[in-house]
Amino acid sequence: MGTPCEIQLFAKTGAKARRVADSAIADVHRLEALYSRYRSDSFLSAINRVASAGGSITVDEVTAGLLNYSSTCYEQSDGLFDITSGILRRAWNFKSGALPDDRQVQGLLDKIGWHKLRWNPPVLEFPIPGMEIDFGGVVKEYAVDRAAALCREAGIRHGMVNLGGDIKVIGPRADGSSWRIGIRHPRQKEALIHTLLLREGALASSGDYERCIMIEGVRYGHVLNPKTGWPVRYLSSVSVVGDFCVIAGSASTIAMLKEDKGPAWLDAMGLPHLWVDVHGVAGGSLVERENTEDSMPASGGA
Repeated sequence: MGTPCEIQLFAKTGAKARRVADSAIADVHRLEALYSRYRSDSFLSAINRVASAGGSITVDEVTAGLLNYSSTCYEQSDGLFDITSGILRRAWNFKSGALPDDRQVQGLLDKIGWHKLRWNPPVLEFPIPGMEIDFGGVVKEYAVDRAAALCREAGIRHGMVNLGGDIKVIGPRADGSSWRIGIRHPRQKEALIHTLLLREGALASSGDYERCIMIEGVRYGHVLNPKTGWPVRYLSSVSVVGDFCVIAGSASTIAMLKEDKGPAWLDAMGLPHLWVDVHGVAGGSLVERENTEDSMPASGGA
């Protein structure tokens, strides 16, 4: 997954914990092999070879489910959550230390737009040659939910899956206590903006701090608006709690993409959340709940 991952399980024996963990890890590797854009032998790469030439491909049931979910996110976000926008990485190199040429960015916009594809399950058609899709905003979160479900099916009732900060709690710790999960401060590398206590559910975050370019004091993050081709500039991070990691992850990304309308959209969704804008102002229902319940401080260590 290109990120640190961990699974913590409580079981009656170490052998059972290892056996279950190995099964969950194998499933994560399976999904990565299927949907990694970095592997030429992945199914995603096969899809994108068809997309490059302009054509159609029949997909399996799991891929169809991911496409259906991505289509729903596209509709719910007014076209901002778009799995065809990964093509923008051809212009944006966050290791270069330089901004892309605007003409290159604008030239890619013609190849972006879920509505430009024809999705008649199980057939996905690319009428415009040169487009591509990227499940980067969906598959890791789906893998978290899958891994947690496999652990529960194997009899594990206490544990947690964490794939690069996308988390699903299988159940409380063995003594019944909650998992203490720190939410990183988007501007202070070693600091936490909030510590969350979770006994169940999932947490996912989106932010502008993992991959970014700093130019003359301005931060350009990797969350790109598919309609402009340029980074969002209002929120620096969003964390969302939900029943499933895939829902929390897409909601946090959509809120980032909605910029100044993101906080109101999260309120309307009714999912517990925390946001921080580019000026360091924090808000959201998790902060409000904390203030009313007088629990953990909103900043500091875990």
